[in-house]
Amino acid sequence: MIRVSTSAGTVAYDSHGSGDPIVLLPSGGHDQHDYDEIRKLLPDGLRSIAIDWPGHGRSPAGTAASTELRLAQIVEELLESLTPDGAVLAGNSVGGNVAARLAIRRPDLVKALMIIDGGGFEGSRLSGRLFCALMSHPWFVRRIYPLFSHAYTRPRTAADHRARARAIAITRTTPGVTAVTEIWRSFNLPEHDLRAQAGRITAPTVLVWGRRDPVLPLRAAETARDLIRGSRLVVIDSGHLPHTTSPAAVAAELTSLANSAFDGDSQTHDAQNRPPATKETQQ
Repeated sequence: MIRVSTSAGTVAYDSHGSGDPIVLLPSGGHDQHDYDEIRKLLPDGLRSIAIDWPGHGRSPAGTAASTELRLAQIVEELLESLTPDGAVLAGNSVGGNVAARLAIRRPDLVKALMIIDGGGFEGSRLSGRLFCALMSHPWFVRRIYPLFSHAYTRPRTAADHRARARAIAITRTTPGVTAVTEIWRSFNLPEHDLRAQAGRITAPTVLVWGRRDPVLPLRAAETARDLIRGSRLVVIDSGHLPHTTSPAAVAAELTSLANSAFDGDSQTHDAQNRPPATKETQQ
């Protein structure tokens, strides 16, 4: 485990393997261990780098509020330092929002993009705004998280149960619950919505979505697919964490995406020259 200084404080990451880089960004309330099963399935020649958000896992509390914009700044700084020639980004939930945000504003750092049940494409509804407002209060998060985490993970596998248990543990620490509430508060900010900018994503993109996700339903994935030209939607029978429910399926998609991205370094990814978005595949 390595800790590095960023403009938002110290964050922890670790690196497995060697070769072309894949950077893995977890959901809020979760840590890098959500990707343990996937990382074991990646082939030789791919280097996986997984981070812990401030206040999560091995990362101490941040020095600034953990908004989506701040998390994107953290990842941008890490990419500039660790993978200046570009990496494949894979992110879940807020991690998916951050990954997509970087593909928009720093395409030079993002060779390909995997959005796993990522936020920013769902639109604003009163019920969602109210829930985000409630989730910005530590007392509410601590009280609801055992029930809420069961609802969104829909746990079936050992990895699902482990991810849920770690999420509950994170929200029971002061740095963890503080960061989680800051992340949820930022979901109500206007800049959370990526729909107007999504058409600027030119990196090859795969959307992986849980069919039974109660937080970000499948229609959000379909919106993202329609907005990101050339993107492909893979639907998995899971909740909000398809990568813990079906790691082999997600690892296969990620490996294929990475191989294509790094093999095609010399090819342009101009959006005007890319095919229309493809229909969903089922896993």
